[in-house]
Amino acid sequence: MNNHFKKMQLLGLALLILLAACQAPPPGTPAAPISEETQSEQTEAEMEEMAEDADMEEMADDAEEMAESDSEMDEAMDEADDEMMEEEEGEAPAATQTVYEEIDSRTGPISDEEATELMYFLVERNSLIFDAALARVLEQGDMRFASVLLETMRASQVGLLPFRAEISALALQQLTGEPHGNNWGAWVSWYGGTDLTPPPGFTTWKGELLGGIDPGFALFLQSEFESTVRAEEIQWGGVRVDGIPALDQSPMIPAAEADYLAPTDAVFGLSINGDNRAYPLRIVDWHEMANDVVGGVPVSLAYCTLCGAAVAYDGRGSDGVTYDFGSSGFLFRSNKLMYDRQTRTLWNQLTGEPVLGRLVGTDVKLDLLPVVLTTWDDWLETHPDTQVLSIDTGWNRPYDTGAAYGDYFQSSEVMFPVWQRSDLLETKDQVYALTIEGQPKAYPIKILTEERVSNDTHADQPVVLVSAWDVVQLEGINRRAGLVNYSPGAEVRAYDRGDFEFSSGETEDEIVDQDGMVWTVTEDALVAENGETLERLPGHLAFWFGWFAFFPNTDVYGVEG
Repeated sequence: MNNHFKKMQLLGLALLILLAACQAPPPGTPAAPISEETQSEQTEAEMEEMAEDADMEEMADDAEEMAESDSEMDEAMDEADDEMMEEEEGEAPAATQTVYEEIDSRTGPISDEEATELMYFLVERNSLIFDAALARVLEQGDMRFASVLLETMRASQVGLLPFRAEISALALQQLTGEPHGNNWGAWVSWYGGTDLTPPPGFTTWKGELLGGIDPGFALFLQSEFESTVRAEEIQWGGVRVDGIPALDQSPMIPAAEADYLAPTDAVFGLSINGDNRAYPLRIVDWHEMANDVVGGVPVSLAYCTLCGAAVAYDGRGSDGVTYDFGSSGFLFRSNKLMYDRQTRTLWNQLTGEPVLGRLVGTDVKLDLLPVVLTTWDDWLETHPDTQVLSIDTGWNRPYDTGAAYGDYFQSSEVMFPVWQRSDLLETKDQVYALTIEGQPKAYPIKILTEERVSNDTHADQPVVLVSAWDVVQLEGINRRAGLVNYSPGAEVRAYDRGDFEFSSGETEDEIVDQDGMVWTVTEDALVAENGETLERLPGHLAFWFGWFAFFPNTDVYGVEG
């Protein structure tokens, strides 16, 4: 690596910095609306704010541990900074100088072995070694390092690396020719649309880097594991492993004792083998996972708040093992990655399939169970024997309507960047998602609630969707935004249609076939006056962007395009 190249490189970086300064808005310029990228950078602070507002003893313990860790990290950073200052004021330590000179002497393309080594040099706190590694990458124009620099930029933004965000952003621009500056969300969106691959060992390297937040992250992200997703797209969601704690066999109470619930409160309803359960949204918001046994069946109700999807799974895997789940702290395309406690494999919350870890490649899968979003009043009217979550969950949380995510549901913005988008529907339009024989289809809630009874054929199977109830509408106080009004979705159930065509009946719980026979809407099936039944199909709600991010080949009911 010659001195002329290094001088030109530094000149180029200086010009980029100057250009960025020139493009800054003048004082007094009105602030732009908060974008998804800005929101994503605020996520960690928001989660901490919610914890502080709740005054949670459990989170306080975590905070104390993190404070001690941060103190140790600060001491280490101070020592490293002192070392850097010494290097600038005098001669670099001999070992550092030797490494620098060895990197500086390298020529030619970067081998796989060297690429792995350079990744670790790029998170080296010693600035001399970092600069030499970065110059080597840029000299060769090795695009494998786009993912690495994206990670170092983000790690610096969240406090894991000192003073690397700006230089990483500038290096990314020089390497790729893309003009995204230090806009992490824009870089994520750009990278997702490429077919670039990272250097060997990237997954383990990333796990070790994020292990500075929680050592548990390194146990999830290991290069030796098979994966069906790009590790580059896995993002930290702003919390530690199980920082959003699952509800495990949380106490249930009879409906008569649930005096904390208002008639209009939203609940997720499950009914298995005659066992009816209600899981209030205002509680599930704070936990996003409920492991339970309903009607003798182990169940995991996995709720991704960011993509608006509550999915119920039979915990009995296709491999004969019963799984229960927690929140990994990771996201993939703004969808939560849950993990099973038996093998610590990461799973896709929307599909019930393992995506990174020991279970990938084993063909294990979870079966979906029917779940419905409704109001407490409507659920109680048709399920008077229901059990409902006690508000005494064992966790100290502000279980008020809208407290956790009311502002997010009220907003049209997303919190984390998602590159795979479609403008066929609005970003956060709500859909009812149905997959039959591996073929996905999205049913816009606006259309379903207008039609009330929707006859369709999907994957050669006649289906009917019943949504005779109004959209669930909530009002509450959010911890950040104050008063919020929003809808978490609507009450929708899907059934096999057989050879029938259905229309609305006299009540919401009845539909009528083409011959005038009345069928009753139940949790298990449509039941005709003559005793005939049509099986219910498992489906769930989701935001359009969240569904499309994983199913770009989805059909869409009632929409051309």
